[in-house]
Amino acid sequence: MIQQESIIKVADNSGAKTVKCIKVLGGYKKKTAKLGDLIITSIQELRNKSKITSKVKKGEIYKAFIIRTKKPLKKKDGSYISSIKTTRHNNAVILINKKGNPIGTRITEPVPYKLKKKQFLKFIKISPGLLY
Repeated sequence: MIQQESIIKVADNSGAKTVKCIKVLGGYKKKTAKLGDLIITSIQELRNKSKITSKVKKGEIYKAFIIRTKKPLKKKDGSYISSIKTTRHNNAVILINKKGNPIGTRITEPVPYKLKKKQFLKFIKISPGLLY
């Protein structure tokens, strides 16, 4: 569950390392975001190697798409989708532009199968795999 002021890891090669959630999209009373939701983020930290050639700048505001959360997602058949990685920032997002296309050209982690049903096929094409 991601809420306002959450620090989140970026899982693409756009040049950002961490972002902060500003707003959860999807209704005026929605407080938390789950897997597959859109949020508005601000860039907090850039990767060291790509500070000069980065596609994003520190402090800029972008929409982001959640691909991994710390809390497992329960499916209808009773099974769970959870992340294997246990890091400090266990949540991960992909930055998207105003048209809805990803800013990076590569995603570093597998994306959940739930995205295929939501018609986000452009994210699946550049990801290394799917999580069922």
